[in-house]
Amino acid sequence: CRHGEAELGLPVNICHIKRAASDFKGGLPRGPSVSPPSLGKKVAVVGSGPAGLAAAHDLATVGAAVTIFEALDRPGGMLRYGIPEFRLPRSVLDEEIEYILGLGVTLKTNARLGAELSAESLLEEHDAVLIAAGCYRSAPLNILGERLPGVFTGLEFMMDVCRGSPPSPGKRVLVVGDGFTAFDCARSALRLGAEDVRICSRFTEEDLAVARDEIEEAKLEGVRIESLALSRKIAGKEKAEGIEFVRARLGDVGPDGMREASPIEGSEFLLAADSVIVAIGQRPEPLQVPGEKDDRGRPVVDRESLRAAAAGLYVAGDFLTGPSTVIEAVAMGRKAAGRIVEDLAGRRFFEQAVRMEETEITDRDRTWDFLPRQVMPAVKPVSERFEPAGREVETGLGAEAAAEESKRCYLCYLHYEIDMDRCIYCRYCIDVAPRDCIKLVREVLTDGDGAVTGLVETKNWSEVNAVVIDNARCIRCGACMRVCPVECISVTRVELVEREPVDGEGHG
Repeated sequence: CRHGEAELGLPVNICHIKRAASDFKGGLPRGPSVSPPSLGKKVAVVGSGPAGLAAAHDLATVGAAVTIFEALDRPGGMLRYGIPEFRLPRSVLDEEIEYILGLGVTLKTNARLGAELSAESLLEEHDAVLIAAGCYRSAPLNILGERLPGVFTGLEFMMDVCRGSPPSPGKRVLVVGDGFTAFDCARSALRLGAEDVRICSRFTEEDLAVARDEIEEAKLEGVRIESLALSRKIAGKEKAEGIEFVRARLGDVGPDGMREASPIEGSEFLLAADSVIVAIGQRPEPLQVPGEKDDRGRPVVDRESLRAAAAGLYVAGDFLTGPSTVIEAVAMGRKAAGRIVEDLAGRRFFEQAVRMEETEITDRDRTWDFLPRQVMPAVKPVSERFEPAGREVETGLGAEAAAEESKRCYLCYLHYEIDMDRCIYCRYCIDVAPRDCIKLVREVLTDGDGAVTGLVETKNWSEVNAVVIDNARCIRCGACMRVCPVECISVTRVELVEREPVDGEGHG
């Protein structure tokens, strides 16, 4: 969001506005009331996490007969078994899943690939098979003491919590890791009665990949962050009693995009604990599937088409990429569904297109630029968050607050342009612009397709060949249009949309 630029304040809280849209949707219909004609094709989806559910939804909406095979006893994948209820209420998840099943999707639980069924049999019985099995193997620390009683993996810990059969972590808990799972484990441990919970990270707090709001909420609840700490050994003989650390010195950014952490010898220290939770990542379990495999036993997949080597086999989601966000998994599930339908039917049912339409001048008020970001309301006092343990912490923006937050949007889908054949170079638009978004230009740089790639500005009027609105700086206030004496400024609404292919363009 452009509101995050240095002089513009904090970004628009898009996530919270989307939640408000859902909270206040009332009885609005969710989709078409008429079922699509049958595609005459059967598709198996292995895994009912975000990627599998998204793929099943899109496949069903074009008439494919979809069956989801889920290894666990309930659908949802990491949405149900990896994200705590205080962050994602199960009623919300259940509503989404019921909607997808209501499209005619069949769900079979306790059906594990490699045990109850095989990929070969699925391929024989279906026209296509999508593997979206997620990541259910925890990454180890590979240090002494990791197998002691009282040491949990982050995934194991969260799955037990989400199943309703949590372990007893004791009063002092050390969580090793620095991602969302580590924070979920730490906040869950507090709800299980722990009193001293620390997240131990090799990075500084500023380097953590989780959202700033997440860090603040965890600290507000009592979680402490132990920065620049490298694990050397889990202490204890009969059970975990703590972790031996050494302080870290951060270096340059490595090939993985993370800063390298090297130990500072002589800085060793011990933190005592009743239990240790190792949450440093997950990876896919190797599954028995036909076709070529990589050195880790996973199917070789073309990342663009999501096709595996075996005919009719596709792979998507975290099983392909490793741990990602929910929204990234959903996006890949939708991409896989589109590819499967195109391969089976010989045509695309949907395509992305840029829609452009002329629109009227905006009535965006300049004062809206100075509205503060609306804060997500949360349960207070903090002590009330822990009883019951699954109580949702964030309570949602009210209608008025959501409307205020939406006013902050700079309407970046609106494109302002000056018609130079009509412009009289009066400078009125430059004089009223609240930002330096209208430029005197000597040259407009374009690529081979004619798209603008840059501007060569000038302050010398004798060199001016155009007056150009820099839409990367424009805040869509409409002041330039109101003062233009020759009405040479236009505004176009530009959006990326999905549509049915036109004029037979969907045929492959």
